[in-house]
Amino acid sequence: MSEKETEDSQLPLWEVFIQSKPGLAHKHAGNVHATDGEMALQNARDVYGRRNEGISMWVVPANAITASTPEDQGSFFDPANDKVYRHPTFYELKDGVKFM
Repeated sequence: MSEKETEDSQLPLWEVFIQSKPGLAHKHAGNVHATDGEMALQNARDVYGRRNEGISMWVVPANAITASTPEDQGSFFDPANDKVYRHPTFYELKDGVKFM
């Protein structure tokens, strides 16, 4: 069996994101194969939620994600480097601020 035939026999790939605590961002946990979103969520819960790792879980079809490439790093991110005010290093946070 060729590699192409193996890939075609796989169920669609879904990326899994988990929120560990209220107020925190969802973080990528891994991926699962599933026929639809409901099955992907159940598979993700079984694989990545066994030990109460989070309070919320997202599943996203991997083919729906568009990402930059390492080759684009310079041209894609350069425009932000000349706007230092966008970087949070100039702000002081009060002691009571959580999840920033």
